[in-house]
Amino acid sequence: LRAIAVMVISCPCAMGLATPAAIAVGLGRGARNGILFRNSKSLELFKDVKQVVFDKTGTLTTGKFQIANFKSHIAEEDFKRIVYSLEKYSNHPLAKTITQEWKLKNPIHWKTVEEVKGRGLIATDAEGNNLSLGSYKIAAELTNEDNHNIYLVKNNELVGWIDLIDELRPESKSVVHYLNSKGIKTILLSGDRYEKTKRLAESLGIEEVIAEQTPEQKLQKVEELTKQQPTVMVGDGINDAPALAKATIGISMSEASQLAMQSASVVLMNSGLNKLPMALNLGRHTYITIKQNLFWAFAYNIVAIPVAAVGLLGTY
Repeated sequence: LRAIAVMVISCPCAMGLATPAAIAVGLGRGARNGILFRNSKSLELFKDVKQVVFDKTGTLTTGKFQIANFKSHIAEEDFKRIVYSLEKYSNHPLAKTITQEWKLKNPIHWKTVEEVKGRGLIATDAEGNNLSLGSYKIAAELTNEDNHNIYLVKNNELVGWIDLIDELRPESKSVVHYLNSKGIKTILLSGDRYEKTKRLAESLGIEEVIAEQTPEQKLQKVEELTKQQPTVMVGDGINDAPALAKATIGISMSEASQLAMQSASVVLMNSGLNKLPMALNLGRHTYITIKQNLFWAFAYNIVAIPVAAVGLLGTY
C-alpha cells in the first residue's frame, strides 16, 4: 500500500502538464482577443523582448492615403495617364491609392517596366522615352524640394510631383507610451525621408529613428538589432516581410499584405495595434504561470512523497 501511495503521489502528470496547460490557456486567450500566435514559441519569447521596431506606413499610420496635391509641367491628363499606367504595376500603398483615384480606361502599354525596391518604377515607352516614378531618390539631382511623396522624371527631366496624406492610427501614441513605460526601447524603421520620419517619431515619443532604408537595409538593420537583444518587428507591407522573418518575433496586422502575414509569428486582428501591449502581457503572464505551476508541482511531490513512504497516506 505504501508503494502504491508513493507511485500515485509521484506521478509526473502535474509537472508534465505545467507548461502545455499554461501555453494552451495563453494561446486561447490571445485568440479570443484577436491575437493569433502561429506557434507556442512566439508566445514564450515575449517575456524576453527588450525593443520594438515599428514600420511607419500601415503600422503606425492607417495606410489609407488621399491625394492632397500634385503639380505637373505637362498636360494634367497626360500626367495622370503616365502615373496611373506606372503605378498599376506596384503593390505599394501609395500606388494603390493613386490607381484607385486616377483610374483610367486607356493606360499606356510600356515596352519595359521594372519596380526597384526603395526607389520606384522605371519604364520605357514605345517611342524610347525613359520614365521614372518614385521617391525623392530618383529626382535628387533635379530638384531641392524633398518634401513630396512621389516624383515623375522623363528623360532626366522632372515632370511633376504628388503629395499624399496619411492619418496616424489613434492608438499609436498610447501604445508607444506603454512600451516606453515598461522600459522597452522603441525604434521607427522606415524608407521615408529622415525629416518626415523624425517628426512622426517625436510626435509619438519614439526613441530612435532609422530612415531612408531600402528593404535590404531594413533586413540587415533588424538582423543587427536582433543579435544585440530580443527584438519585436511590427510591419504590414511586402517590403517588411524579410525583416519580420528575421526578428525574434515578427508581428503583422490583419489587413497587411499576404506575404507579411505569412512571414509574421503573430497577427493582430481588426487593425489591432492596440492589442500589442496585451500580446506582450500574455507572453509574460504565461511564463509566470508556467513557473508557478512547476513550483507547486515540485512542492506537492517534495511534501507528499515522504508522507506516503512512511505510511501516513492510507485508504479509507
